[in-house]
Amino acid sequence: MSKTFKTTESELEILSILWDKESATVREVHEIVHLTKEVGYTTTLKLMQIMHEKGLVSRNETAKTHIYTPSFAKEKAQEHYVSKMIRTLFSGNSSELVLQALGNHQPSDEELSAIKNLIEKLEGK
Repeated sequence: MSKTFKTTESELEILSILWDKESATVREVHEIVHLTKEVGYTTTLKLMQIMHEKGLVSRNETAKTHIYTPSFAKEKAQEHYVSKMIRTLFSGNSSELVLQALGNHQPSDEELSAIKNLIEKLEGK
């Protein structure tokens, strides 16, 4: 498994923010994190520094305020974690994952349409 994808829950939370914003300062990330949990600025700073050391984010140091950017696309992480989940939690059975997901979440009309289109594509229609 790639070292890049060994992330903690807090690191994934920060990556999610960076994927949404494309790039951000520690202050910008901290303000968003602070909306949902009580965490100090220095904790966010230290975590982002560790993420940089691990290669999870890149850092532009040309300005006084460093700008952080995710080192890989959200889709790449989703692919990795879904594949790992299918292997470990669903014994390699992707249909069980899909049934579990759809059984616990009412998809919107758009989501249902996308699912139907994918099924048709997979069936070769």
